[in-house]
Amino acid sequence: MILVIDDNEDIRFTVQEICDFGGWQAETAVNGKEGAEQFQSGRHQLVLVDFHMPEWDGLQTVKAIRKKDPHVPIIVLTVDERFELAEAFTKEGANDFALKPIKAADLLSRIKLNLKMAKLQDEGQTAFIEKGINEDTLRQVKAYLYEQTEPQTINEIQKNLPVSYQTVHRYLNYLVEMGDVEIQSHYGSKGRPKNKYTLL
Repeated sequence: MILVIDDNEDIRFTVQEICDFGGWQAETAVNGKEGAEQFQSGRHQLVLVDFHMPEWDGLQTVKAIRKKDPHVPIIVLTVDERFELAEAFTKEGANDFALKPIKAADLLSRIKLNLKMAKLQDEGQTAFIEKGINEDTLRQVKAYLYEQTEPQTINEIQKNLPVSYQTVHRYLNYLVEMGDVEIQSHYGSKGRPKNKYTLL
């Protein structure tokens, strides 16, 4: 069961239709406070939450749900592309972001990816500890790549995140192994080709 929290009736209907198409049941809440009250750990596999809402905004809602369940995947729906906002949501426990206007293919892909990651965690197959992958850092790398319209080199990513070149390299390798990131080789007029990375 997916919980969709959004004050816009049209968006609730659209997202519910997308969930139906993906084969997931969904129920809705009209604002953050109602959504947090409606959320039940173990019953809801994933939460989709809007940023701008009456009563509680998305940040407050994410914080409240995360207190109830530290593992349920939470995807934020927003028109705001600011990196600072992504950081604030990540700090409160959001896992991913989907930009409005909602694109069905993008949202379906993100729901599948986050359910897959949650399943791995539930099965104890997560590589976070084994491979030295920190969940917060992983979210930062993914959030940065999500904001980019073009593939990025390791140097470009490292300049925009508070982590070292080696750390970015390690996390990108992990995301490539997980099938979340694709490597593209770019050939310039001279020198070796540069690898660039893009979120799938």
